[in-house]
Amino acid sequence: LTARSLPAAPLRMQGPFLAAARGAGGAMGPGPLARTVHAKLAAALQPTHLQVLDDSPRHGGPPGAETHLAVVVVSACFAGLPPLQRHRLVHAALRTELAGPLHALAILARTPQQWERDPHLPPRPPCLGGSKHHVAGKP
Repeated sequence: LTARSLPAAPLRMQGPFLAAARGAGGAMGPGPLARTVHAKLAAALQPTHLQVLDDSPRHGGPPGAETHLAVVVVSACFAGLPPLQRHRLVHAALRTELAGPLHALAILARTPQQWERDPHLPPRPPCLGGSKHHVAGKP
């Protein structure tokens, strides 16, 4: 699987998702973890739309760090399932990555009908920076 085999993002991106997409893997395109996540989700969920974004720079990591990813998955597999069950399907497909190199995963999981009605991405809150908000002496 090469970066060229990944489909172009056919959606209107706004705000932090746009910034993340521009920074995903730098000028070289998606990094190895993003390509693996894309391949595994494509195989497991047969999505009609799939996008993997490297959100690491928003969380203090350098561009291309691939510790924080965001995925947009549109699949008929989600029909009739509540959000928690949809997220569990995504997590099951990425069990190895979530146990290893991937620190955080933001998921937008919709059915094709939901995506057709509303192809917009919700605004993402800024990262709080973890340690920036720790009080001295408290975890």
